[in-house]
Amino acid sequence: MALRRATAVFAASTTAAAGLAWGIAYAGPASAAAGCRVDYKVTNQWQGGFGADVTVTNLGDPVNGWTLTWTYTAGQSVTQAWNAAVTQSGAAVTARNVDYNANLATGGTAGFGFNGAWNNATNPVPASFALNGVTCTGTPTTASPTASATPSNPGSPSPSRSTGPTPSASSSPQPPAGAIVVAADGSGAVTTVQAAVDRVPANTSTTATIWIKKGTYTGRVVVPSNKPNIVFTGATGTASDVVITASRPQSTDGDMGSATVVLNARAIEMRNLTVRNDYNEAANGASQALALYANGDRQIFRNVRIIGDQDTFLTKTAGLRQYFYQSYIEGDVDFIYGPGTAVFDNCEIFSSTRNSSNNGYVTASATPGSRTYGILIVNSRLTSDGAAGTVYLGRPWHPGGDTSANPQVLIRDSTLGAHVRTAQPWTDMSGFSWKDARLAEYRNTGPGAGVNSNRPQMSDATAANYTAQKYLAGSDGWNPVLG
Repeated sequence: MALRRATAVFAASTTAAAGLAWGIAYAGPASAAAGCRVDYKVTNQWQGGFGADVTVTNLGDPVNGWTLTWTYTAGQSVTQAWNAAVTQSGAAVTARNVDYNANLATGGTAGFGFNGAWNNATNPVPASFALNGVTCTGTPTTASPTASATPSNPGSPSPSRSTGPTPSASSSPQPPAGAIVVAADGSGAVTTVQAAVDRVPANTSTTATIWIKKGTYTGRVVVPSNKPNIVFTGATGTASDVVITASRPQSTDGDMGSATVVLNARAIEMRNLTVRNDYNEAANGASQALALYANGDRQIFRNVRIIGDQDTFLTKTAGLRQYFYQSYIEGDVDFIYGPGTAVFDNCEIFSSTRNSSNNGYVTASATPGSRTYGILIVNSRLTSDGAAGTVYLGRPWHPGGDTSANPQVLIRDSTLGAHVRTAQPWTDMSGFSWKDARLAEYRNTGPGAGVNSNRPQMSDATAANYTAQKYLAGSDGWNPVLG
């Protein structure tokens, strides 16, 4: 499936008052002739909200760790960010690197993005930036709305398919010592990801790194339960550069057999890559077709893209935990589903259109009634290229009619696009009422958000016990939360 991205870039201001003098001198003993450029671009704008991308280019000595600061002058605020840790105190905003984009070589770049709120009247670019405490003095490029600019889709974020949040590569990273290097062109130790998995010793407590060079790798990847502690890393740091893909339907291969990637081991981590199932329902008939089958505990996914149509991601087993951070999940029907515990933190959840009045369901949880936590979507963006009011937030799955299931989903502190049904965003499944399940929201915003009798809202007191940390802690106190 071809990905596309359309952003609404507004007319750029070209006056000094709009903040064009943004060079940077790095404060530190290693900066003999430092400088940098900051590119700040408002990518879309809607009633009460906007999105922006920021790119820092280092023109001086190498930097190990960076902090970028600026001040808003029109009451804007940052509500969620990706590829940087962003905080705000009053009008002052601070963005700090995350681990994978901390190092800026000379000529290297680091990019991050965020959603924010504005007053619907004016949204000027910041007048100045500072990197590591030193005011910028060079010349960047900018893009921001002019006073007369009209949002391309007033009332909602631009409903365009995204490549997902991905960092800009700051240099050419090198694999860690002992890593198994995968390269489709033959320049690594192996040419397929599965061949790298096969090289990892069984039943070892030592972490193995599989370093995957840029390319598309066709073929399933299966990690057996006796091969824990594997880190799969896309070499460039950009998730779209490294793609693991297959095209298998559930109708002929079963749930696990259709999955492009099967992770049956604990303590697996995937970073900076894409997992995709390319099964074409239009050409070959409707079928579930999994991209990722997660059947291991304490699994982490950072800056990944998981792409499919129906049943994209399965959290297979109750009590097993998966954590997604700054990632992109795409599908149409029940594309985040299962009885396990899965947290999506600072992610984009994209509902692809079926060109129908019913464009699908985001979640289909099957949490056992004995389990407190199921699926959590927090500090995230729910987006779509489908029509307004055509997507459900979810429905309760009772596998095989299992009456002991009591599906649990919470969507909180997230931005809901106009594609979400506002009057009733939850619906029944296979004779089981959504009203009997544990389906709730908390403090969501955006054109798809709302409060009514068909939209259960969690109370402040209860929500304090439904954080990402609480979902993932289990009995061992696991806390991988990065946001």
